Amino acid sequence: MFESISSAFVQLRMTLQWAPDAVVAIIILALAVTLALGLHRLAARLLRRAAALHPYAPSVLTRIQGPTRLAFVVIGIFAALPAAPLDPESGVVVARLLVLTVIGLIGWAAITAANTVANIYLMRFRMDVEDNLLARKHQTQVRLLLRTLDVVLVLFTVGAGLMTFDAVRQYGVSLFASAGVAGLVVGIAARPVLSNLLAGVQLAITQPIRIDDVVIIENEWGRIEEITSTYVVVRIWDLRRLIVPLTYFIEKPFQNWTREGSDLIGSVMLYLDYTAPIERIREKAKEIAEQSPLWNRKVVNVQVSDARQDTMEVRILASANSAPAAWDLRCEIREKLIDFLQRDYPQALPRRRQEAVDPSAQQTDRDTPRHPVQRI
Repeated sequence: MFESISSAFVQLRMTLQWAPDAVVAIIILALAVTLALGLHRLAARLLRRAAALHPYAPSVLTRIQGPTRLAFVVIGIFAALPAAPLDPESGVVVARLLVLTVIGLIGWAAITAANTVANIYLMRFRMDVEDNLLARKHQTQVRLLLRTLDVVLVLFTVGAGLMTFDAVRQYGVSLFASAGVAGLVVGIAARPVLSNLLAGVQLAITQPIRIDDVVIIENEWGRIEEITSTYVVVRIWDLRRLIVPLTYFIEKPFQNWTREGSDLIGSVMLYLDYTAPIERIREKAKEIAEQSPLWNRKVVNVQVSDARQDTMEVRILASANSAPAAWDLRCEIREKLIDFLQRDYPQALPRRRQEAVDPSAQQTDRDTPRHPVQRI
């Protein structure tokens, strides 16, 4: 087929002998590109019909559409190039552009293949389920390694393209052979980029954070929304976005509420009068937790955790399956306990005590007892 297309372009050149060589070359190359795009469109349509029943086929075809289109164009130009009447200088330029295009196409195809395989693999793990720890683990690991691989492939592709130029190749050889000073300067300048790339590999292996993890960073509560090759996007509870470099999670401490599981124990603090009925509060807290769909039936506890000058501190612990559920459960327990105390034990709410003494009843003699103290 390739030979038949080339011969067809040769016949076309013979037909257009009356036209200038530049015009003939442009016409032949334009027809080659048009024919390549038409063949690509036809092949894509046939493949979509044949693979319509396969669950992964549409997404795969969409991802490879760009590289395959460029590949068809390159093949078409290669087939038409022998028939195009180009002068030596123009032929060298076109050949150099084709070599660069092939190198770029190989790099693009490698990146597309890596991303396609990664996405097909990640389709096995669902993130919209309640217990998505395994899915978050694989999502984080695969995407971090994939972004690192993309950067490496881009660097290799650009380097391979630059090495096709003799001047750049000679300059690079002389640069790296000049006592290593230039390499040191480049290494210092690229230190932030390289450190983030290495941090990304370390995060992918050790996984202190994962996609959709609940974390507290810089006193902000949020979820890991995206992990790129250089930074992490944290979606804060009020829909702000906190951008954090990857090295932060290697060098500084932070809180991860879903490191091994999403279960959390929430605490509710109440400051009550010393006359508050602790046993009755304990029974009521257990009753509220048992009636709430947010409680995961694991932990519910009531304790007097501190005794202060005017009030005592009562701590209620309750567990839930996730951080949002734990927050809502804490608010529910707090509201219902306050309402319970207001209705049944209003004297248990915090009060301030004062002593009032009648000045006219005071006596100068210390041995004489004072009048009874009135408490409010």
